[in-house]
Amino acid sequence: MWRMSLFSRNSDLPGEHGALRDCTPGGKGMKKFAEGDFAVINAANISRQEAQTLVDIKPAAVINVAEFTTGSIPNYGPHMLLDADVTLVEGVGEEFVSSFKDGKKARISEEGTVFVGDKKIASGSIVTREKAEEKFSEAQRELIDHMEAYFGNSIEFIHAEGPLLIDGLGVPDSGTEMAGRKVLVVSPSEDHRNKVKLLRNFIREYEPIIIGVDGAADTLAELGYKPDFIVGDPSAISSETLRSGARVILPAEPDGTAEGLERIQDLGIGAMTFPAATDSATDLALLLADYHGAQMIVQVGGSIDLDDVFANEAHATPAALLSRMKAGTRLVDADAVINLYTAPSSTNTGWLWAVLGILVALAAIVLIVGLGGDASFGQNLIDTWNNIALSVQGWFK
Repeated sequence: MWRMSLFSRNSDLPGEHGALRDCTPGGKGMKKFAEGDFAVINAANISRQEAQTLVDIKPAAVINVAEFTTGSIPNYGPHMLLDADVTLVEGVGEEFVSSFKDGKKARISEEGTVFVGDKKIASGSIVTREKAEEKFSEAQRELIDHMEAYFGNSIEFIHAEGPLLIDGLGVPDSGTEMAGRKVLVVSPSEDHRNKVKLLRNFIREYEPIIIGVDGAADTLAELGYKPDFIVGDPSAISSETLRSGARVILPAEPDGTAEGLERIQDLGIGAMTFPAATDSATDLALLLADYHGAQMIVQVGGSIDLDDVFANEAHATPAALLSRMKAGTRLVDADAVINLYTAPSSTNTGWLWAVLGILVALAAIVLIVGLGGDASFGQNLIDTWNNIALSVQGWFK
């Protein structure tokens, strides 16, 4: 049911009225949120946990930059908000976040248009109970169909690459030095450069075998690290990095055909091929480290989880899932290692500053005493100490 709120003094137009609060990642609206405000979010396929956070602050409406349900997964978040009698507006677009000031009074029309005063600043659509139910049912059907196809493709990959997954057939022999060592696999991703920087203490302490995947090999070289192995298409890697002395492994088709082989030959460097029914160099790098007995494989970039599989993300292929399952418990995401090496908060080192302050004070006293008498520096200290000792003895008599 559509609710009518109190009208502002500047408008008597019908609709939902409230203050806009920026609750998108990085927004500060949650800190100032009051019951009845409008929460502006950017959450496609809003989860139960995200919805509960919003229900707890009791908004009059939630305006979503994205869609509450895209149709890729059946999510209960919209139902929870509707059960709490919250008006839902979706699909207003990312530019909406920069078009309003946090705390500004706004009005939502029955069609899902957002106004500030008389000015229209966004247009979305209202999510009704019927629409939410329809999208949920559609997403359920889509997910079942997707997962049936996904696991069918997984079976096909196992059928084609069973010898590779079980016995490592086709894995290059080079890499025996990985046995019992930590291996760092760096793949291109949005933040792989920053993560490598945050891993500097880990790299310094353990000196892992480093595998650069595709263009991430150039990133490693730019940061001062020499990859031990390069796995990927050489057309995406600079000549300097390819000539750095790393062993180069080219992903190849099952028949041995490899992209970039001519460039390798033109550069006059050696390379090995890794034939497999996957075109992901990251998958091959993980299988290489696993086969050669790496003690631990730290992965920067290229990680996948079940949500990626459900959402049919391009990188979450059956081959990607199986190669990571093959590595098993030895595979660790870089974020976990970075968290272990994160410096403790400043409050934990407060006692060090206190001790330093005491030492500075003592040093100052020593200087004052040593330079304050007529005798030498050392004699002044001795005389002062003797005077203190005599005074203390007098207290106990």
